[in-house]
Amino acid sequence: MNTSSFTKEASIAAITLTILVLIPFFSDSSAVVDFGIRLAAFAIFATSLNMLIGFGGMVSFGHALYFGAGAYSFGLIMQHFALPIPIAFLLAVGFCAVVATVVGAICVRLKEIYFAFLTLAFQMLFHSIIVSWTSLTGGDQGLMGGLPRPPFFGLNLVNPTDLYWFSVFVGVVALLLMRYILQSPFGYTLRMVRDNPDRAKFLGINVWRIKLYAFVLAGSFGGMGGIIMALLVSGAFPDFTYWTMSGEAVFMVLMGGVGTFIGPVLGAALLLVFNDVITRVTEHHGLALGAIILLFALVFKHGITDFIVQGWQRLTSKKVES
Repeated sequence: MNTSSFTKEASIAAITLTILVLIPFFSDSSAVVDFGIRLAAFAIFATSLNMLIGFGGMVSFGHALYFGAGAYSFGLIMQHFALPIPIAFLLAVGFCAVVATVVGAICVRLKEIYFAFLTLAFQMLFHSIIVSWTSLTGGDQGLMGGLPRPPFFGLNLVNPTDLYWFSVFVGVVALLLMRYILQSPFGYTLRMVRDNPDRAKFLGINVWRIKLYAFVLAGSFGGMGGIIMALLVSGAFPDFTYWTMSGEAVFMVLMGGVGTFIGPVLGAALLLVFNDVITRVTEHHGLALGAIILLFALVFKHGITDFIVQGWQRLTSKKVES
């Protein structure tokens, strides 16, 4: 990404952040604030997974490992050491990067379905450790005792509005960083590895290393989403590392659009809205949500983002012709 492109992306991010920051001043609804925090967490989570699926061609079924690793490591750091939140945040992201390095060094050597199921196996191993290591993690009950949240930089994250501002700031910055990475020479190299690994090898590119870098980056960003969720619920729970959480991230990517950058963000928003509405109107939550996801898969085969873009292109082409 050249300087002018980055300036444009940064300007869009700044405008978006400004709008998001102003929302609590126009709405005092706790539901709006809560939705904004959850959307920030899942937008980072889904977009980080799309770095693997859409841009790296690596379908991971175990990405929730890093979502849970971020939540648990951050929670344990705060409970046992009571460090300032920014430092604990960075340490938790670092832990996720280490875990992703170990897992990725093994998984990226494999292809397609073997890669997908091995990532799932590592996730379920991590989930089993969390459930069984009761003295450290609280087992099935999750981290007990809440999370200390000392004020910093004038923010008190016990206050929902302050937590909302912190979450949307982290969300926008994380998305901007992922955008910069994917538009950098590394991002285009990753696309080449996805499309034609043999040609990439012929050009002297270390395919395994590029895939590993992408895996570690995706795991690190995925952990950021888990940290935000840990702050929201003031703890961490085994469900954060269960296979259903990975499934939700995959649904977000597919609904929004694989290979599009903004698609997973839109997919995360849609899935959260569907979850919130369905749980209020019916007891058959799983059946109704499954039907909606199936409808999206049949109608919007490449995600709703691609559908919107194609519709806009048809509309503008008709205007030009007329």
